[in-house]
Amino acid sequence: MPSNTDPELVSMDVARKLVTTLQAAGVRDVVICPGSRSAPLAYAFAESEAAGTIRLHVRIDERGAGFTALGLSLAGGAPVPVVTTSGTAVGELLPAVMEANHVGARLLVLSADRPTELHGTGANQATNQVDLFGVHVRASVDIEAGSDPAAQVAGALKAARGSETTAPGPVQINVAFRDPLVPSDTDGLPTFGANVTHPPVALDIAESILWARPGPDESLRTVVVAGHGAGPVAADFAHALGLPLFAEPSSNARFGANAIGPYRTLLASHMSRIQRVVLFGRPTLSRPVARLLNNASIETALWAPSPAPWFEEGKRREKLISDSAELEAFAGNAPAGWLESWQRLGASAASSIQKRIEGPGGLNGPLVAQEVWRAARGNLVFGSSNVIRDADLCGTPADASAAHVYANRGLAGIDGTIATATGIAQTRAGLKTTVLLGDVTFLHDVGGLLLGLGEPEPEMDVIVLNDGGGAIFSTLEHGAVEESGRYADAVERLFGTPHRVRIESLAAAYGWEYLAVDEVDGLRRALGTTGARRRLIEVVVGRSGLRALHAEITETVNALEWPEGR
Repeated sequence: MPSNTDPELVSMDVARKLVTTLQAAGVRDVVICPGSRSAPLAYAFAESEAAGTIRLHVRIDERGAGFTALGLSLAGGAPVPVVTTSGTAVGELLPAVMEANHVGARLLVLSADRPTELHGTGANQATNQVDLFGVHVRASVDIEAGSDPAAQVAGALKAARGSETTAPGPVQINVAFRDPLVPSDTDGLPTFGANVTHPPVALDIAESILWARPGPDESLRTVVVAGHGAGPVAADFAHALGLPLFAEPSSNARFGANAIGPYRTLLASHMSRIQRVVLFGRPTLSRPVARLLNNASIETALWAPSPAPWFEEGKRREKLISDSAELEAFAGNAPAGWLESWQRLGASAASSIQKRIEGPGGLNGPLVAQEVWRAARGNLVFGSSNVIRDADLCGTPADASAAHVYANRGLAGIDGTIATATGIAQTRAGLKTTVLLGDVTFLHDVGGLLLGLGEPEPEMDVIVLNDGGGAIFSTLEHGAVEESGRYADAVERLFGTPHRVRIESLAAAYGWEYLAVDEVDGLRRALGTTGARRRLIEVVVGRSGLRALHAEITETVNALEWPEGR
């Protein structure tokens, strides 16, 4: 036993001290995976739940548990621990930790470990877990068996909160436990207290800034780009200065009269008219926006009032601005008719796109995304790949935000989407959660449908756009390779990954109500009605004509002329 440990501090004492420190830091939700080495933490958290101070969520799959904790933290803003036993269980958390790193979520990895004397001996499930997540955590602390964890845990929590120079993010707390791993014979759960309560979560957490229109000195053709996580502050800025707003769905700024819905389709023909760009949040979705931001003839600025987790200073060309008056001066005054021209052009593009997506008859990805965007209230979660891009293309900006939009855009992976949505739904209780994702994204996280007996049941609609494989690749350069015939069926097999999974059977297996939809009116009815608390809605569409549809949209919109006299 290491000399600096207290022989009187048994594993349950260590676990209880750790839990007490976490509670003092505002932890109210904890995701726990079953395991023996992590048992002291499980028992200690069970005691806290019985006392009414902690709410537990149990998941059997560590990868899903990590994304559930991520969703809980994204929706509530508080630090959320995920508890695992030792060995490969810890490694399963890496995808969620990577995503948390790039979006600045305070995910706390509580990894149980074997004590030092068992490492290097061939002991079961013993491996080096220290610094396992490398650059993806803000801090990694290793707590020896039998030692008081309070100081190290407090230090890790401080790192997770971030600082003036560092963005918030995930941390790892690796804690070793010696036998015995169970409470003493005299211990027991306290009398159950009231269920843990959470302060209401605001629909939008945004900076409160009163933007002012700049003085009359300079007239500039400026646009506002709202990337992922920009928040309503971007919409407020565009409205106050009378500027066109190009907002991604997960920016939570895609509303109001200034928002130009089909903005990305218009950039190819009209980018040259833009002189300056003000960027809020992280742009993640479209190549036209990337070309806009990288255009050397256009000046760009990024609103950066605090450190961002998704870029390093000096790696982007935008001027970083943290002062509101300076940002307003950079944007300047829009010339007469600048916003109105974009609004008229956007309306024409939207009308043209609508004709194209309705023309073939039946359902397709853009139509489904449009209907979900219109109908969703409360929480709206998008999977990666095509569905969020379809919403970006066809999601008509409303007068005001109707749903808070979430998407794992930190690394834009398709893993963990259902689990993340489950965590969001548990935090924002009382609000329905609608999830739109593709079939491959769904199958990647189908285990997220599993809720153990007695676990809280969220109100969720999971809408699966099933086109029998990965449609996004047909809209990229791989689609041209496939059309050329030079690689025969290789593109379809390697990128399309076709399948014949019976989603209805999966719904039955996991205890979800199943609905099948094959036309627009049926989808509208499904979205407008309620049923079981957990519904799985399958929308079967084809993907053979998707590349041609997007090419037709691009060609038609590119032909639209700038409004005369503007």
